[in-house]
Amino acid sequence: MKIAILTSPNQWFIPYAQKLETTIQGSKLFFDHQAIDETYTLVFILSYHRIIEKKYLQQHQHNIVIHASALPQGKGWAPMFWQILEGKNEIPFSMFEASETMDDGDIYMQKILTLTGLELHDELREKEAQFVIQMCLEFMQNYAIYNKAHPQIGSPSYYHKRKASDNKLNIHKSIYEQFNLLRICNNELYPAYFELNQIKYILKIEKVEP
Repeated sequence: MKIAILTSPNQWFIPYAQKLETTIQGSKLFFDHQAIDETYTLVFILSYHRIIEKKYLQQHQHNIVIHASALPQGKGWAPMFWQILEGKNEIPFSMFEASETMDDGDIYMQKILTLTGLELHDELREKEAQFVIQMCLEFMQNYAIYNKAHPQIGSPSYYHKRKASDNKLNIHKSIYEQFNLLRICNNELYPAYFELNQIKYILKIEKVEP
């Protein structure tokens, strides 16, 4: 089985893509779908932020995406973080066949990631990435079971791309009420903040282990 891994350059998932490449003997990591110049049995498309044209998808037997929602619910951007804001600790992940339209392909597998409700941003990313890796390996190890996809069923819903303004805290609400927002904020790249008397204040959150 010939395996490729595709992820976007200069973003958080790269170390995990490299780990997956090391784990899957003989696999090859790419950062641009147009650079894949061979035919592969499986292309794992993980945290890749471009639509792939049909002619590139047709080169391979499977083009597999993993998305953190119960598709067709929760299409779009940052689905795990949006669901955490909704108060959820049971986060569904869908493995599906890539298509030319976003998050529309037939589904191979759906699994649930259970959170404690206490993880901060970096812990959430770690759990998300490790879960994605486990799903990829499970698909390969049980290929005869999972290689038959089924259509998405139900009405779709969509999450929009998160902006810096989505991390604004409400000064009239308690920290407890806004803890889930604090959890998903990246202290360096997109920290939580509030505004008071036309002045912006940034808040950073860290966990102090006992």
